[in-house]
Amino acid sequence: MKFLLSFFTFLFLFPFYSFAKEGKSKYDVYIWKGVESMKGERVLMQVFVPENANGTCAIICPGGSYHHLGVFNEGYTSARWFNEQGATACVLWYRVAKNNYHYPSQMQDIQRAIQIMRTDAKKYKVNPEKVGLVGYSAGGHLVAWAAEAGDEWNELEKIGIKSSVSLRPDFSVPVYPVVSMQDDIGHKWSRKSLLGKNPNQEEKDRFSLELHASSAMPPIYLVACEDDPVVLFENSKRFSQALEEAKCDFVFASYPWGGHGFGMKNGAFMKTFKWNQGLKEFLCSHGFLSY
Repeated sequence: MKFLLSFFTFLFLFPFYSFAKEGKSKYDVYIWKGVESMKGERVLMQVFVPENANGTCAIICPGGSYHHLGVFNEGYTSARWFNEQGATACVLWYRVAKNNYHYPSQMQDIQRAIQIMRTDAKKYKVNPEKVGLVGYSAGGHLVAWAAEAGDEWNELEKIGIKSSVSLRPDFSVPVYPVVSMQDDIGHKWSRKSLLGKNPNQEEKDRFSLELHASSAMPPIYLVACEDDPVVLFENSKRFSQALEEAKCDFVFASYPWGGHGFGMKNGAFMKTFKWNQGLKEFLCSHGFLSY
Protein backbone atom coordinates (compact mmCIF):
# COMPACT_ATOMS: atom_id res chain seq x y z
CA MET A 1 0.00 0.00 0.00
CA LYS A 2 2.80 2.44 0.88
CA PHE A 3 4.47 1.68 -2.44
CA LEU A 4 1.26 2.41 -4.35
CA LEU A 5 0.76 5.68 -2.53
CA SER A 6 4.32 6.69 -3.25
CA PHE A 7 3.97 5.70 -6.89
CA PHE A 8 0.80 7.72 -7.42
CA THR A 9 2.26 10.66 -5.54
CA PHE A 10 5.23 10.54 -7.90
CA LEU A 11 2.95 10.47 -10.94
CA PHE A 12 1.05 13.48 -9.60
CA LEU A 13 4.13 15.50 -8.74
CA PHE A 14 6.42 14.55 -11.63
CA PRO A 15 5.15 17.26 -13.99
CA PHE A 16 5.81 19.88 -11.32
CA TYR A 17 9.40 18.75 -10.85
CA SER A 18 10.13 18.59 -14.58
CA PHE A 19 8.62 22.02 -15.22
CA ALA A 20 10.68 23.46 -12.35
CA LYS A 21 13.88 21.97 -13.76
CA GLU A 22 13.25 23.82 -17.01
CA GLY A 23 13.40 27.21 -15.30
CA LYS A 24 9.68 27.83 -15.12
CA SER A 25 7.70 29.19 -12.18
CA LYS A 26 4.70 27.22 -10.99
CA TYR A 27 1.73 28.44 -8.99
CA ASP A 28 -1.13 26.44 -7.49
CA VAL A 29 -4.18 28.68 -7.70
CA TYR A 30 -7.37 27.64 -5.96
CA ILE A 31 -9.78 29.67 -8.02
CA TRP A 32 -12.59 29.92 -5.44
CA LYS A 33 -10.40 30.79 -2.46
CA GLY A 34 -11.81 33.80 -0.64
CA VAL A 35 -15.16 33.72 -2.46
CA GLU A 36 -17.80 33.46 0.26
CA SER A 37 -20.53 32.08 -1.99
CA MET A 38 -18.20 29.25 -3.07
CA LYS A 39 -16.87 28.36 0.34
CA GLY A 40 -15.66 24.76 0.44
CA GLU A 41 -15.04 24.49 -3.31
CA ARG A 42 -11.41 23.54 -4.04
CA VAL A 43 -10.84 23.91 -7.76
CA LEU A 44 -7.18 23.93 -8.73
CA MET A 45 -5.60 25.81 -11.62
CA GLN A 46 -1.91 25.07 -12.08
CA VAL A 47 -0.12 28.03 -13.64
CA PHE A 48 3.23 27.50 -15.38
CA VAL A 49 5.12 30.68 -16.25
CA PRO A 50 8.13 30.45 -18.60
CA GLU A 51 11.25 32.41 -17.81
CA ASN A 52 10.89 34.67 -20.85
CA ALA A 53 7.09 34.98 -20.94
CA ASN A 54 5.71 36.75 -24.00
CA GLY A 55 2.40 37.84 -22.44
CA THR A 56 0.13 35.23 -23.98
CA CYS A 57 -1.80 32.93 -21.67
CA ALA A 58 -3.40 29.59 -22.57
CA ILE A 59 -5.91 28.15 -20.11
CA ILE A 60 -6.05 24.42 -20.87
CA CYS A 61 -9.15 22.32 -20.23
CA PRO A 62 -8.53 18.55 -20.55
CA GLY A 63 -11.26 16.26 -21.78
CA GLY A 64 -13.03 13.39 -20.06
CA SER A 65 -16.72 13.54 -21.06
CA TYR A 66 -17.39 16.13 -18.33
CA HIS A 67 -17.01 13.11 -16.04
CA HIS A 68 -13.25 13.01 -15.34
CA LEU A 69 -10.14 14.80 -16.61
CA GLY A 70 -7.33 13.59 -18.91
CA VAL A 71 -4.82 15.89 -17.29
CA PHE A 72 -1.62 14.09 -18.29
CA ASN A 73 -2.22 13.38 -22.01
CA GLU A 74 -3.92 16.67 -22.76
CA GLY A 75 -3.17 19.06 -19.92
CA TYR A 76 0.52 18.79 -19.13
CA THR A 77 1.70 18.03 -22.67
CA SER A 78 -0.10 21.14 -23.89
CA ALA A 79 1.20 23.26 -21.03
CA ARG A 80 4.74 22.22 -21.85
CA TRP A 81 4.31 23.10 -25.53
CA PHE A 82 2.84 26.53 -24.79
CA ASN A 83 5.67 27.23 -22.34
CA GLU A 84 8.14 26.34 -25.10
CA GLN A 85 6.46 28.99 -27.25
CA GLY A 86 6.90 31.56 -24.46
CA ALA A 87 3.29 31.51 -23.27
CA THR A 88 2.05 31.16 -19.71
CA ALA A 89 0.06 27.93 -19.48
CA CYS A 90 -2.69 27.06 -17.01
CA VAL A 91 -4.08 23.57 -16.46
CA LEU A 92 -7.59 23.91 -15.10
CA TRP A 93 -8.94 21.05 -12.98
CA TYR A 94 -12.55 22.09 -13.54
CA ARG A 95 -15.32 20.28 -11.67
CA VAL A 96 -16.77 17.11 -13.18
CA ALA A 97 -19.64 14.65 -12.79
CA LYS A 98 -17.41 12.01 -11.21
CA ASN A 99 -17.50 14.23 -8.14
CA ASN A 100 -21.20 15.03 -8.58
CA TYR A 101 -20.77 18.33 -10.37
CA HIS A 102 -22.87 19.29 -13.38
CA TYR A 103 -23.88 22.56 -15.07
CA PRO A 104 -23.25 25.33 -14.09
CA SER A 105 -20.10 24.24 -12.21
CA GLN A 106 -17.90 23.82 -15.30
CA MET A 107 -19.00 27.14 -16.78
CA GLN A 108 -18.38 28.94 -13.51
CA ASP A 109 -14.89 27.44 -13.35
CA ILE A 110 -13.80 28.51 -16.82
CA GLN A 111 -15.12 32.04 -16.43
CA ARG A 112 -13.49 32.37 -13.03
CA ALA A 113 -10.17 31.18 -14.51
CA ILE A 114 -10.37 33.85 -17.22
CA GLN A 115 -11.20 36.48 -14.62
CA ILE A 116 -8.24 35.54 -12.43
CA MET A 117 -5.71 35.51 -15.26
CA ARG A 118 -6.80 38.98 -16.33
CA THR A 119 -7.13 40.42 -12.83
CA ASP A 120 -3.75 39.04 -11.70
CA ALA A 121 -2.12 39.32 -15.12
CA LYS A 122 1.03 41.06 -13.88
CA LYS A 123 1.80 38.33 -11.35
CA TYR A 124 1.76 35.66 -14.06
CA LYS A 125 3.49 37.78 -16.76
CA VAL A 126 0.34 37.91 -18.85
CA ASN A 127 -1.06 40.56 -21.17
CA PRO A 128 -4.75 40.73 -20.16
CA GLU A 129 -5.63 41.15 -23.84
CA LYS A 130 -3.96 37.84 -24.73
CA VAL A 131 -5.81 35.31 -22.60
CA GLY A 132 -7.01 32.34 -24.62
CA LEU A 133 -8.42 28.85 -24.12
CA VAL A 134 -7.48 25.36 -25.31
CA GLY A 135 -9.79 22.42 -24.71
CA TYR A 136 -10.02 18.77 -25.65
CA SER A 137 -13.20 16.74 -26.19
CA ALA A 138 -15.62 17.86 -23.45
CA GLY A 139 -13.01 20.49 -22.58
CA GLY A 140 -13.33 21.57 -26.21
CA HIS A 141 -17.03 22.08 -25.66
CA LEU A 142 -16.24 24.15 -22.57
CA VAL A 143 -13.77 26.48 -24.29
CA ALA A 144 -16.03 26.89 -27.32
CA TRP A 145 -18.96 27.62 -25.00
CA ALA A 146 -16.89 30.32 -23.28
CA ALA A 147 -16.11 31.84 -26.68
CA GLU A 148 -19.81 31.94 -27.54
CA ALA A 149 -20.91 33.12 -24.10
CA GLY A 150 -18.48 36.03 -23.91
CA ASP A 151 -19.80 38.61 -21.46
CA GLU A 152 -23.44 38.06 -22.40
CA TRP A 153 -23.85 34.71 -20.61
CA ASN A 154 -22.26 35.43 -17.26
CA GLU A 155 -22.36 32.57 -14.77
CA LEU A 156 -20.31 34.48 -12.18
CA GLU A 157 -22.96 37.13 -11.60
CA LYS A 158 -25.36 34.38 -10.53
CA ILE A 159 -23.09 33.59 -7.56
CA GLY A 160 -22.55 37.22 -6.62
CA ILE A 161 -19.23 37.86 -8.40
CA LYS A 162 -18.92 41.10 -10.31
CA SER A 163 -16.06 41.09 -12.77
CA SER A 164 -14.16 44.24 -13.67
CA VAL A 165 -12.61 42.43 -16.64
CA SER A 166 -14.09 40.80 -19.72
CA LEU A 167 -14.91 37.08 -19.60
CA ARG A 168 -14.59 36.74 -23.37
CA PRO A 169 -11.40 34.84 -24.26
CA ASP A 170 -9.06 36.32 -26.86
CA PHE A 171 -8.82 33.02 -28.74
CA SER A 172 -10.27 29.54 -28.40
CA VAL A 173 -8.88 26.20 -29.56
CA PRO A 174 -11.41 23.33 -29.42
CA VAL A 175 -9.71 20.02 -30.27
CA TYR A 176 -11.87 17.01 -31.25
CA PRO A 177 -14.62 18.84 -29.33
CA VAL A 178 -18.01 17.77 -28.17
CA VAL A 179 -20.19 20.33 -29.93
CA SER A 180 -23.78 19.16 -30.13
CA MET A 181 -26.17 17.95 -27.46
CA GLN A 182 -28.68 16.76 -30.06
CA ASP A 183 -29.79 13.13 -30.20
CA ASP A 184 -28.40 12.38 -33.66
CA ILE A 185 -24.71 13.27 -33.19
CA GLY A 186 -24.30 14.36 -29.58
CA HIS A 187 -21.86 12.59 -27.28
CA LYS A 188 -24.35 11.17 -24.82
CA TRP A 189 -21.95 10.58 -21.92
CA SER A 190 -20.83 14.21 -22.00
CA ARG A 191 -24.43 15.36 -22.23
CA LYS A 192 -25.46 13.23 -19.26
CA SER A 193 -22.47 14.43 -17.22
CA LEU A 194 -23.22 18.08 -17.97
CA LEU A 195 -27.02 18.19 -18.02
CA GLY A 196 -28.20 15.06 -16.23
CA LYS A 197 -30.02 11.97 -17.46
CA ASN A 198 -33.02 13.49 -19.18
CA PRO A 199 -32.41 17.04 -20.41
CA ASN A 200 -35.33 18.59 -22.25
CA GLN A 201 -35.07 19.90 -25.79
CA GLU A 202 -34.56 23.48 -24.64
CA GLU A 203 -31.52 22.42 -22.59
CA LYS A 204 -30.13 20.37 -25.50
CA ASP A 205 -30.49 23.36 -27.80
CA ARG A 206 -28.99 25.77 -25.30
CA PHE A 207 -25.77 23.79 -25.09
CA SER A 208 -25.53 22.76 -28.75
CA LEU A 209 -22.79 25.11 -29.89
CA GLU A 210 -23.58 24.79 -33.59
CA LEU A 211 -26.80 26.73 -32.91
CA HIS A 212 -25.18 29.79 -31.32
CA ALA A 213 -22.13 30.85 -33.34
CA SER A 214 -21.83 34.60 -33.84
CA SER A 215 -19.44 37.14 -35.32
CA ALA A 216 -18.74 38.40 -31.79
CA MET A 217 -16.69 35.28 -31.06
CA PRO A 218 -12.87 35.51 -30.82
CA PRO A 219 -10.58 33.71 -33.31
CA ILE A 220 -11.22 29.97 -33.30
CA TYR A 221 -8.83 27.14 -34.25
CA LEU A 222 -10.90 23.98 -34.58
CA VAL A 223 -9.24 20.55 -34.82
CA ALA A 224 -10.85 17.18 -35.57
CA CYS A 225 -10.24 13.84 -37.30
CA GLU A 226 -12.64 12.20 -39.72
CA ASP A 227 -12.19 8.78 -38.09
CA ASP A 228 -12.92 9.92 -34.52
CA PRO A 229 -14.65 6.93 -32.89
CA VAL A 230 -15.65 8.79 -29.71
CA VAL A 231 -17.03 12.19 -30.71
CA LEU A 232 -18.45 12.02 -34.23
CA PHE A 233 -16.62 14.18 -36.78
CA GLU A 234 -20.02 15.62 -37.70
CA ASN A 235 -19.83 17.66 -34.48
CA SER A 236 -16.89 19.69 -35.76
CA LYS A 237 -18.24 19.76 -39.31
CA ARG A 238 -21.49 21.38 -38.19
CA PHE A 239 -19.63 23.77 -35.91
CA SER A 240 -17.38 24.78 -38.79
CA GLN A 241 -20.42 25.43 -41.00
CA ALA A 242 -21.99 27.53 -38.25
CA LEU A 243 -18.79 29.55 -37.79
CA GLU A 244 -18.61 30.16 -41.53
CA GLU A 245 -22.23 31.27 -41.74
CA ALA A 246 -21.65 33.67 -38.83
CA LYS A 247 -18.57 35.06 -40.60
CA CYS A 248 -16.30 34.18 -37.69
CA ASP A 249 -12.52 34.35 -37.79
CA PHE A 250 -11.64 30.65 -37.72
CA VAL A 251 -9.63 27.78 -39.14
CA PHE A 252 -10.92 24.23 -39.35
CA ALA A 253 -7.93 21.87 -39.31
CA SER A 254 -9.39 18.48 -40.24
CA TYR A 255 -7.39 15.30 -40.71
CA PRO A 256 -8.26 11.98 -42.38
CA TRP A 257 -7.16 9.90 -39.40
CA GLY A 258 -5.97 10.33 -35.84
CA GLY A 259 -8.95 9.25 -33.82
CA HIS A 260 -9.53 10.85 -30.44
CA GLY A 261 -7.49 11.68 -27.37
CA PHE A 262 -4.09 12.37 -28.95
CA GLY A 263 -3.64 15.67 -27.14
CA MET A 264 -0.10 16.90 -27.73
CA LYS A 265 1.54 13.53 -27.17
CA ASN A 266 4.38 12.73 -29.54
CA GLY A 267 2.54 9.74 -31.00
CA ALA A 268 1.87 8.59 -34.55
CA PHE A 269 -0.66 11.34 -35.24
CA MET A 270 1.65 14.12 -34.05
CA LYS A 271 4.64 12.71 -35.93
CA THR A 272 2.63 12.50 -39.14
CA PHE A 273 0.62 15.73 -39.08
CA LYS A 274 2.36 17.96 -36.47
CA TRP A 275 -1.00 19.55 -35.80
CA ASN A 276 0.36 22.03 -33.27
CA GLN A 277 2.51 23.66 -35.96
CA GLY A 278 -0.66 24.71 -37.75
CA LEU A 279 -1.92 26.03 -34.44
CA LYS A 280 1.30 27.98 -33.96
CA GLU A 281 0.97 29.58 -37.39
CA PHE A 282 -2.58 30.60 -36.55
CA LEU A 283 -1.60 32.10 -33.19
CA CYS A 284 1.38 33.86 -34.76
CA SER A 285 -0.80 35.36 -37.46
CA HIS A 286 -3.03 36.84 -34.74
CA GLY A 287 -0.14 38.20 -32.67
CA PHE A 288 -0.33 35.73 -29.79
CA LEU A 289 2.96 33.93 -30.56
CA SER A 290 6.08 34.73 -32.56
CA TYR A 291 7.95 32.64 -35.13
